[in-house]
Amino acid sequence: MENSAIHKFHIPVMGLAFTIDTPIKVAHFGIDSVISIVDDDLIEKMRGVYLRKRNLEFNPIGMNEEDYRARRISAYLNLVNEIVNENFEELKNSYGKKDSLFEQYINMLPETSELRKEYLEAVETNSTDKIKEWAFSQLKQGSIDVNIMTKLDKANYDKNEKMPVIHNDAHAALRGFANSDLSSSIVLSAGMNPRLYTYFENFTDFYPDENGNLKKKIILKVSDYRSALIQGKFLAKKGLWVSEYRIESGLNCGGHAFATDGYLMGPILEEFKKNRQTLIDTTHEIYCDALSKKGINFSDKPHKLIVTAQGGVGTVDEQNFLLDYYQVDSVGWGTPFLLVPEATNVDEHTLSLLCAAKEKDLYLSKISPLGVPFNSLRGNSKDVEKLENAAKGKPGSPCPKKFLQSNSEFSEKPICTASITYQNKKITELKSLNKSKSDFQKEYDRIIDKSCLCVGLAIAVLKLNDAAAKADGDGVLVCPGPNMAYFSTVVSLKEMTDHIYGRMNLISRKDRPNMFLKELNLYINYLKEKVEDLNEAPTKNQIKYFDTFQTNLAEGINYYKMLFTSSQNNIIELDSIVLRELAELENEFDTLRQRMIVQELISSDAGEFSRRFAATV
Repeated sequence: MENSAIHKFHIPVMGLAFTIDTPIKVAHFGIDSVISIVDDDLIEKMRGVYLRKRNLEFNPIGMNEEDYRARRISAYLNLVNEIVNENFEELKNSYGKKDSLFEQYINMLPETSELRKEYLEAVETNSTDKIKEWAFSQLKQGSIDVNIMTKLDKANYDKNEKMPVIHNDAHAALRGFANSDLSSSIVLSAGMNPRLYTYFENFTDFYPDENGNLKKKIILKVSDYRSALIQGKFLAKKGLWVSEYRIESGLNCGGHAFATDGYLMGPILEEFKKNRQTLIDTTHEIYCDALSKKGINFSDKPHKLIVTAQGGVGTVDEQNFLLDYYQVDSVGWGTPFLLVPEATNVDEHTLSLLCAAKEKDLYLSKISPLGVPFNSLRGNSKDVEKLENAAKGKPGSPCPKKFLQSNSEFSEKPICTASITYQNKKITELKSLNKSKSDFQKEYDRIIDKSCLCVGLAIAVLKLNDAAAKADGDGVLVCPGPNMAYFSTVVSLKEMTDHIYGRMNLISRKDRPNMFLKELNLYINYLKEKVEDLNEAPTKNQIKYFDTFQTNLAEGINYYKMLFTSSQNNIIELDSIVLRELAELENEFDTLRQRMIVQELISSDAGEFSRRFAATV
């Protein structure tokens, strides 16, 4: 189905702070963006920042107040909504003025936009007044969407007594969004949380009105079609419709990287393209039945189902290929927007690191207390601060926010593996094991490598607004995707939109790989590291994992061979360099696979491999 959004791209959530107020900066230009609503402390501070900017009184919602977390989130989202609406009215009132916000809106639209075409034609014929009413009817604000990592649903305590589940972190964040004035979407990422999904049933805004309209919509960030179908049906059984499936690359993305079992983005998008109507039909039937059982009056006309994609997109050709060939409705551009101060919040020091970053500076780290691979930038000030403290004999973070407390190794009540408490206990335990000097150092480095994401990912916007407290520290943690290596200049919002739509080129390097091949390379390297990390004979489960991983990679490589060489595929323009790079990656993978056979890490022999490969043609 066609997406009604004014733009063909959106700005995904980035960190905690980087897009915390992005809608205020871009929504009046029709650009959708996403706010993280994990950190209620940051959100409350930002509410104070914006109220003070507007010379309004700020009455903080204290942590001793009832349901403070949800109330903080609602209050901030309501304020953002109010400011965005005011910005949009200001934009409309600028109509007819030279270099106005209205003209900026028009000039940032894609060339395919009817509004852009007709307005520019009217300007040439001096008939702009005649189309003013029509133009205003076509204007749309960007959506103020929010994001919850579903697994960040830590239980909370009143003194030493565990509070009811509805006060868990993700539950309270959901309630904060549900009780807000927004008419927008909530993005659910990091996998399925059945208990949280069930909690959606408590809020009427997620159900259709009698005309079939949804005030608040659900977006699922997914890594494959099977996951989308399972989660979509689960929610449909509760009378909840998934309005969008947001497909993200497993490794060619920013932030936490949830690597699939070797499933590559191209084949995943192909499956969504082929089965989109099946997904709609299957879930819609279940959805209507559930609404009937709940006694909700509704129009049985299917809601729109949007499919979007993000992760490593960097050129207009890649953008258009996703839109045209895979028929996605919008493309997410995250990492490049870290270099757009008009849209995101990055301090000057970190901006300079990002501009200078090359492939070697962008790596998949193990610093996250969640135990999930995390995209990092070498030399970021938070890591420098962390290592300096450890060198002074003060490893770990004070853990002021406690959002990532999940380890129960030393206590019934979970603590964070980046905290001072955990790291001191773990180092004490390590010293008692009498390991060799080299083994001790290796394990010690692994312990102190964990970083305080809660503070590191939030501090940049507070520093920019002179709102940082001493307890927040000074170190900034940033989480760009590998795509950052190919963007090297701080640019304006207009320049970035011009790059996205092919009106200018911000990539000076000539060696940037195709986004699909970049992801393939990342997956081959990821598998290689998994193999190298084995210190003993693999278990049956590990052998099964490696077998599945390499089979999916082989099928993905074969898919790209067909995609890139098909005479019927006239949408994508490829040159000999892309085909040569694909052949080189195939050879690298085949060498790795032969090594895995020798190490007995996969069960299939060379003949079976050939049969599987041929079967996908």
